[in-house]
Amino acid sequence: MARRLLLAVLTLALGAGCSKPKPPEKERPPEPQATQLREVIQAPLDQAGAADAAARRAARARRGAIEAAGG
Repeated sequence: MARRLLLAVLTLALGAGCSKPKPPEKERPPEPQATQLREVIQAPLDQAGAADAAARRAARARRGAIEAAGG
């Protein structure tokens, strides 16, 4: 009886080892998670850059007006 049980267990183990392997799951690129945070951080930096550019243009225009007035 024990031999039959041992033989049955060995047969099942060998049969399970010969089964077809499962194919790997298809890889998906990760979902972008930091986009919203990056936009929130970048908005004030863009505004500061625009304000700096406007201030530089105004200073350049002021210098041009002073030089045109003879000063």
